[in-house]
Amino acid sequence: MELEDLSALFPQIIQQFRYALSNLHMASTLLAPASEREKNERMDQRAALLDQSFYQMMRLVNQLSAANAMAQYRLPVLRNRDLSAVISELSAKVESVAYHRGITFHLERDTGMMPCAIAPDEMEQIFYNLLSNALKFTPSGGSITVTLRRGQNCYLLTVADTGCGIAPEQMEHLFESYAHFDPMSPLPHGMGLGLTLSRYYAMSMGGTLIAESTPGKGSKFTLRLPQRTVPDGMHDVPVDYSGGFNRSLMNLSDALPAKAFRVRESD
Repeated sequence: MELEDLSALFPQIIQQFRYALSNLHMASTLLAPASEREKNERMDQRAALLDQSFYQMMRLVNQLSAANAMAQYRLPVLRNRDLSAVISELSAKVESVAYHRGITFHLERDTGMMPCAIAPDEMEQIFYNLLSNALKFTPSGGSITVTLRRGQNCYLLTVADTGCGIAPEQMEHLFESYAHFDPMSPLPHGMGLGLTLSRYYAMSMGGTLIAESTPGKGSKFTLRLPQRTVPDGMHDVPVDYSGGFNRSLMNLSDALPAKAFRVRESD
């Protein structure tokens, strides 16, 4: 089979993975329903591991699908959204789970609406990718600060953490797929797709994504988006593409402990 044939089959392979994963999740839900998990702590702990693994696999499949779209140079459609409202909503979801890592989360933003032409799903992925990295590499007791400001003809979104930082030799290839992926390194290291996709999404929206870091003191990622809107008639209508799954847990699944997926509130 030629390489081109494999490329054409890739979307079908991804779809098969999605179908199989959905069936597995449905089966685990039937075997360990939420009502039983609330009453049985041991069942809840074991089911939480299954849920976490499911979300991790879904996240990986979504990233592979996005990487395939990037390879095909398929650009997202821009919609007019209030960037301030988007970031506030996503931040609230992250804050609700960050405590599982013992990390303090802050949001600082300028007041007022921030109309901006963005690709809503891709914007969400940038945000979650940056937060996932920050959560993974910030130890308990640390903090993550998200800042949204107005710049000169642009909006500036920064995600700063007090984590371990990034070594200087890694910074040059930070946004390159697999360049910093060590298959022997322990979890929670990923495949190196998140930052590559994030920079691509930023560029597709006419923006930039840069990183700054000091080893031992933390990292800061800054997304710059132009203050522009698309013509009338292209306003976005919010649509839920989650398929009924928790998007926050899915996108942060490799950065959260298994207890974040429990039904019971007790640790």
